[in-house]
Amino acid sequence: MKTILITGCSSGYGLETARYFLSKQWNVIATMRTRREGILPPSENLRILPLDVTNDASIATAIEAAGPIDVLVNNAGIGVVGAFEATPLSHIRRVFDANTFGVMAMTQAVIPQMRERRSGVIINVTSSATLAPMPLAAAYTASKQAIEGFTGSLAHELAHFNILAKLVEPGYAPTTRFAQNTAVRVEDLIPEAYAAFAGPVFEAFAKPALTTREIDVAEAVWRAVNDTTGTLRFPAGPDAVALSRTA
Repeated sequence: MKTILITGCSSGYGLETARYFLSKQWNVIATMRTRREGILPPSENLRILPLDVTNDASIATAIEAAGPIDVLVNNAGIGVVGAFEATPLSHIRRVFDANTFGVMAMTQAVIPQMRERRSGVIINVTSSATLAPMPLAAAYTASKQAIEGFTGSLAHELAHFNILAKLVEPGYAPTTRFAQNTAVRVEDLIPEAYAAFAGPVFEAFAKPALTTREIDVAEAVWRAVNDTTGTLRFPAGPDAVALSRTA
């Protein structure tokens, strides 16, 4: 029975992916920065560990406690929407710490054991914003684009050790915390000069033509883990699939 460690399981894609792999009888290590009780079904195959991907000590403790890991899913991350001009650099650094450096740190932490076994899969969850960048999300998109390039290069680097690195690219899901950020009033996010432009953008966020369900992402992770074709990118959700065909 294989073991999967998933970051960011307190809600959204991570939570649904943990549920999905439990239903497939995998050993699941669901990690989260703040533990939430009762969100996952009781199972002898489930372990819940605290993990803050922006904290080196937290990463080391979680990896030691986890033991052998067959699959790592780097899902934890945060979103930010607003005009880049008005986005504090401190907030941008927080986004990169979680979405970019956190992914890299987790990846470095698991590579040695996978290299020694000459087996493993690393799944990095990015965003359909990397396929078609959207307005008012420059910092977020940059943090995810960095992981796209990182994963593509890493896939070549680790292939020698029979370790796979893959991308799952979710579309827009109104149920995620990223979507909740769009509910903040426009004037709190951007200067007045952007208001006329930003209004319609936020309306589109609120009523997208196509959306991604959390189960779409879980199923895409499952496909990526079991893929034998060498495919690098796995768009998740109808909007992401549509964008991938035109990117």
